[in-house]
Amino acid sequence: MRRLWRIKWFLIAASGLATVAPDVRADAPAWMHTAASAPLPAYDAKTDAVLLYSEDVTTVMPDGKIKSTERRAYKILRPDGRDYAAAWGYTSPDSKIGSMRGWCIPAQGKDYEVKDKDAQEKSLSVFNGELASDLKVRFLRIPAGEPGNVVGYEIQYDGRPFVLEDVWNFQSEVPVKEARYTLQMPPGWEYKVSWLNHAKVEPTASGTNQWQWVLTDLPAIRPERYMPPFKGVSGRMTVAFLAPGEHVRSGFLTWSDMGKWEGDLTSGKREVNPLIAQKVAEITAGKTTLPEKMRSITEFMQKDIRYVAIELGIGGYQPHSAMEIFTHRYGDCKDKATLLSTMLKQIGVDSYYVVINDRHGAVRGDSAPDIGLFNHVILAIQLPDQLQDGSFQAVLPHAHLGRLLIFDPTNEKIPIGKLPGYLQSNHALLVAPNGGGELLQMPQLPTASSGIVRTGKLALDAEGTLKAEITETRKGDLAATERQAQISVASSKDRVKAIEREVSHSIGMFQIASASMTGLEANEAPFEYSYSFVAPAYAKQAGNLLVVRPRVMGVKASDLLEAKDPRKFPVIFEGPEKDTDTFEITLPMGYEVDDLPPAVDLDYSFGSYHSKTETSGNKLKYTRTFEIKELSVPMEKMDDLKKFYRVIASDERNTAVLKPSTAAASAR
Repeated sequence: MRRLWRIKWFLIAASGLATVAPDVRADAPAWMHTAASAPLPAYDAKTDAVLLYSEDVTTVMPDGKIKSTERRAYKILRPDGRDYAAAWGYTSPDSKIGSMRGWCIPAQGKDYEVKDKDAQEKSLSVFNGELASDLKVRFLRIPAGEPGNVVGYEIQYDGRPFVLEDVWNFQSEVPVKEARYTLQMPPGWEYKVSWLNHAKVEPTASGTNQWQWVLTDLPAIRPERYMPPFKGVSGRMTVAFLAPGEHVRSGFLTWSDMGKWEGDLTSGKREVNPLIAQKVAEITAGKTTLPEKMRSITEFMQKDIRYVAIELGIGGYQPHSAMEIFTHRYGDCKDKATLLSTMLKQIGVDSYYVVINDRHGAVRGDSAPDIGLFNHVILAIQLPDQLQDGSFQAVLPHAHLGRLLIFDPTNEKIPIGKLPGYLQSNHALLVAPNGGGELLQMPQLPTASSGIVRTGKLALDAEGTLKAEITETRKGDLAATERQAQISVASSKDRVKAIEREVSHSIGMFQIASASMTGLEANEAPFEYSYSFVAPAYAKQAGNLLVVRPRVMGVKASDLLEAKDPRKFPVIFEGPEKDTDTFEITLPMGYEVDDLPPAVDLDYSFGSYHSKTETSGNKLKYTRTFEIKELSVPMEKMDDLKKFYRVIASDERNTAVLKPSTAAASAR
């Protein structure tokens, strides 16, 4: 699906490509000078720029065409704010740039101007898997974007959108001094607005069938680690345009409206062809149960249908036909979902499109229907009542459709029955078979469905050298991630580097002695590393004592919440997880345990951590479990999460003390 949210970051990365004529002098418009002269509050040292003035004017025409004007004026406060000295926009089949101009009001001297002829336009077919796209970027560098100067631009658009709706994104990565949205509609037309991450604001009537919304002093949205995506936390107003009569299709009032629109796009795309039916019969031959047949079909989809996107016109939202996809053996996410649905129907299994965002938190339960919130398509597979299979974990109970197995055919490493962590507990639109749709929360798998089980047999000598034999068994997302990384590695020598990186996070000096892996190609099976290493001076000498860290490997502590500035947004985890470590260290001859670290038991709604160090004969045994149970941790639990990580960090540093045994001391 189209990913318009990527455009800005592409443009910033490409900001050095456009050239300008810095010697063009012309007065900036009055609205820029008014914004530049307004007093500003004091901003902190992290504020690179301030958006002085933001204005969006949308004019809806009787035939459903839309003309819009975008105006922005920034004051550059610090050198890193130079990125805002640019005008950028996109063109597509449903939206064209009519004109683009930019200006600079320097702190001293005359104004500068750059015009449309100075802009560069580039295709956006630059992203992984995209073969062709008709999205283009027009980029205009504004001269003299130096601290103290004010830069601004005006872009005019003409278009006929696929859906009669607009989104006012009034918040930014920098503070916004003033933001305006003006709506002009034909007689007889109406509108409906929905607000997210901001209190509702009533408009002011500013003319015949014209309304204006004004906001001031909006805070910046600064990036934080593991925060929700920008769309999930920024203030936005979604506007649906409602045309009288049936001559123009209106915007979405409900999720059912959007589901019907999505359903209409897919009408006729899943018609079966004899060649598809023949292939289904071939790959399911010899399979006696329905789950076996389903696995054969989904494996074919993952292994034989390449991800390739051709997004031209409505093709950014509409899938190709099943036969086209099958013939060419490639397609994007909605194409793969289409062909899979067609093939499953041949074994008597119904399925439905699910439109989702691959970033958790971009769509929420209180979001308004908006196609711009989504960027991915997966499938809900209707399970027969009598089918019971314990490996099918990603099941969503539905009041009318029964049990729905949620599956992502685009992800080549997650088998049917499982679901990538980034899609779990995520809100998505189910395109219902009755021509409607509903926003549902996707299932969350048990914590044990993904994680690392690490066991170690280790031996310590009197000089502190540690010899280790480690086995790591990875499941779920952690297995898929490792498979994806290793399958693209050219040589076995390079494959060891992943193990070396893992060990280096916990041990300073070491030498890998042997390494192997199993389960590289088998998505259904766990992925396993087995390796051995020698770590000299692992235990530290303290007189006649040896100080040893029982937690040999694995880092679960995090400095996520140790920033100076207070946290603003929830913490989003990548998926549920349960890791276990068991390390059994044989003590050097002549030593016994003098002191052990305390056990740790932490239980919160979002996660748990338990560790214990004990002795058994001449062995030191350390065990622990680490669990992520909630994928979103709200602000009211930040203190608990900070404590959680701090206690883990302390436990990971804790040491046991070994002393010469009584028998050894007597012998000396």
